[in-house]
Amino acid sequence: MSTPRAAVIHDLSGFGRCSLTEVIPILSVMGVQCCPLPTAFLSTHTGGFEGFTFLDMTEELPRAAAHWRSLGLEFQAIYSGFLGSERQIGIVADFIRDFRGPDTLVVVDPVMGDDGKAYQTYTPAMCAGMGRLAELADVITPNLTEAAFLLGREYGDLLDGGRALHDEAALRRLAEELSLGGRRSVALTGAALAPGQTGAMCFDARTGRAEAVQAAFVAHPLHGTGDIFSSVLTGALMGGASLRDAAAQAVDFIHACALRTVAQGLSLREGVDFEPLLGRLVPR
Repeated sequence: MSTPRAAVIHDLSGFGRCSLTEVIPILSVMGVQCCPLPTAFLSTHTGGFEGFTFLDMTEELPRAAAHWRSLGLEFQAIYSGFLGSERQIGIVADFIRDFRGPDTLVVVDPVMGDDGKAYQTYTPAMCAGMGRLAELADVITPNLTEAAFLLGREYGDLLDGGRALHDEAALRRLAEELSLGGRRSVALTGAALAPGQTGAMCFDARTGRAEAVQAAFVAHPLHGTGDIFSSVLTGALMGGASLRDAAAQAVDFIHACALRTVAQGLSLREGVDFEPLLGRLVPR
């Protein structure tokens, strides 16, 4: 098969750039056949909108997976993001076990919260379940809040009251701790080595090395950057890039998209204006 294939398990919002409306075009332009398994359909995403519709796709997930099994489908990557219920977490775990081959890349973006707080839909049981799902991953892409949940620590303690926020050694130790003794790779997002910067701290399970990638921080609230990061990272890894180089490509792309979005004065709820810049991701 000339074109690698990825099963992507995310929600779909009709308006507002996030999840599948970012994942599908990004992976496609990076040369990956994207096979979506939607966890829910929303008329808009939930940030800044009222009255949005929500269609729960939990019942459809195992039926679709069973049909794919009957077709003998194989995937070079399985990539999951926001999940809508504790039951969905178990379904995704079963999907990974059923479809994982010896060379399948499993990327789990353990979407649970931000800014030190869990999202409203995430219960303690769901956060615990997401931690178990992440144990199946080859690569995880948590932000600092999700790192605290995965490690069972308070957000403030994780950052040592903020003193560890720009401490490269502390961020490196955190990425290594998240690797579960080197059993999985980690791209810890929101890791800034200095004020005015942002990026990721990467621990590569293959090399045992932790390295940071950085870009200038765009001081503007932006929606959907986490999904863009994990999607570009996944596409680059499927193309043979190292973890550090894949993360660097993701950080650079987000920075360019952020500058474009701010220049246009778009509202937060519209998301990052990334579509005109997709050409940057075409493999050379």
